[in-house]
Amino acid sequence: MLQKVRLGMAETHRTILHICCSIVIMAQSHRDASLQLFEVAQQQQGYFTTKQAKAAGFAENTHPYHVQAGNWAREHRGIYRLIQFPATDRPDLALWSLWSSNRKEEVEGVYSHQTAISLFDLSDLNPAKLHMTVPRGFRRNSKLPGILVLHYADVPASDTQTGPGYTYTRPLRTIIDLIEAGDVQRNFIRQALAQAVDRGMITRQQLREAQMAETTRKIVDEMLRQAA
Repeated sequence: MLQKVRLGMAETHRTILHICCSIVIMAQSHRDASLQLFEVAQQQQGYFTTKQAKAAGFAENTHPYHVQAGNWAREHRGIYRLIQFPATDRPDLALWSLWSSNRKEEVEGVYSHQTAISLFDLSDLNPAKLHMTVPRGFRRNSKLPGILVLHYADVPASDTQTGPGYTYTRPLRTIIDLIEAGDVQRNFIRQALAQAVDRGMITRQQLREAQMAETTRKIVDEMLRQAA
């Protein structure tokens, strides 16, 4: 009888130990997943995608729980934000940059045109929408968000620079894009070009060596003469 009692107690102890170990492992796993997700979101102003959360260790069926618990905020289809992440200056740029990701989680959108010129604080142009250039083959099944204006072109990496969680075109590429788009008043572009040259953001040698249509080059030369 005593032996049976001892065996029963030993079995109970093993069960308790197993439960405790399971709890510790689960807690550690959740902590590791949270840390990994934070490291990803930190590069994107607190935002992350469904796939990034799954890759960090959060099963997709747990995502609604984290929203209800106040850990995450659902900002757009397939995109979340960490509630406790510190506020940033331009979270919208990180959010819509993630929106442009392809199925491989590669961001394809580059902020350009009016948005890029405003990021450099060149001219008094104050766009109401976000202008983004995407590859010519870019496609979305869902409706285009009203805040975005898309331009289609293949932008080489040499024409871009990075911000916190997004990419945007360099000053020279931006001004060429604005001239060729033809939807911004020339005085704003002239002002931006003059300021960029004065600040050393664009050199006259870069202007001479830049590839652009002949009509665009004539406009640039004329603007430089008027700004002199």
